[in-house]
Amino acid sequence: MPRFQTDKSLEQAERIMLVSVMLSDSFSGSNTMREQAFLANHQEAKELVLATGGELVWEHLAKRDKAHTALLVGTGKAEELANLVRENNVQLVIFNHELTPTQERNLERILQCRVLDRVGLILAIFAQRAQTREGKLQVELAQLTHLSSRLVRGYQHLQSQKGGIGLKGPGETQLETDRRFIQSKINALRKQLDQVKKQRQTQRAARLSGSLKTLAIVGYTNAGKSTLFNRLTKSDVFAKNQLFATLDTTTRRLFLNENVSVILADTVGFIQNLPHQLVAAFAATLEETVLADGLLHIVDISDPEYERKIDDVNTVLAQIKADKIPQLLIYNKIDLLPEKQQYLGYQKDASGKPVAVYVSARDNQGIDELRNALIAFIQSIQAV
Repeated sequence: MPRFQTDKSLEQAERIMLVSVMLSDSFSGSNTMREQAFLANHQEAKELVLATGGELVWEHLAKRDKAHTALLVGTGKAEELANLVRENNVQLVIFNHELTPTQERNLERILQCRVLDRVGLILAIFAQRAQTREGKLQVELAQLTHLSSRLVRGYQHLQSQKGGIGLKGPGETQLETDRRFIQSKINALRKQLDQVKKQRQTQRAARLSGSLKTLAIVGYTNAGKSTLFNRLTKSDVFAKNQLFATLDTTTRRLFLNENVSVILADTVGFIQNLPHQLVAAFAATLEETVLADGLLHIVDISDPEYERKIDDVNTVLAQIKADKIPQLLIYNKIDLLPEKQQYLGYQKDASGKPVAVYVSARDNQGIDELRNALIAFIQSIQAV
């Protein structure tokens, strides 16, 4: 495939190749549906790569019946990729898959450059974005857990390389060569996170002593969660049109009318095949979701894949045992739909409980209807 146009402002950015392989068991449905799902997944990976600040200079799509045990892509394809790496001066090859440690080492040896898998890519973004002490601890724990099985690298000169996507934090020192040191560091991080968890529990107990209900905002990354949170609470949480713009949980009191107030929590976004290391490492943050009285599930209604992404979020909610919590769907970004498809207001079920609201957080459309729906939603929770 042709190279992307390079941007002179990115001349110092790491030059990246993205590789996606469609395996026979990767997606379900008809051939057309599988092809569409694969391309959508690849597009999401491209957005993840761009979110790192790197320069995407080449993308490569391939098909295989099943993954090659040692290389994922097979020997012939690996040599083809190696040629592309040399021709395009690629510094980092990212595979849109979860590679085994053996596959990663073998690919680095053949490609003669750094290799990162989907898990490492997401971890790299999290390392760049975490702001709070808790967030940084959680990311470092996830990075070290991921690195612990990848200590023996095939591309030896990486040991002396500083910086680079996926190398921020623990990847830039002797951590990769000393398993015992990594394990001791992991243990120390877990102890620190346990302490943070106790502090959070104390703060949460004090916050909930006034019997206010807690609503947690959940949803696929880049659905507009932080923008809506800011709109409702008049806050200034960082919000940007990119994947994983915000990671750290923020809570604010939301006054809906003179009689109804709630605690609103903005949480980290979810994504398809969210690495289990992140689900485990971010347990303390995700507690805000697990212990919430209700969930506000934000959906980008303008995304052609929005139904699949709803399922992806619900899958993660089931993983963390939050799937039984009452949920209100909030369809955001209606301003991006064709005018004849735009709808404001909220829908109710047979009992009168609100089940879906349509808004544009960016353009402040439907916010009054949303506030009314939230009041009815909270009343339905209290009635249970």
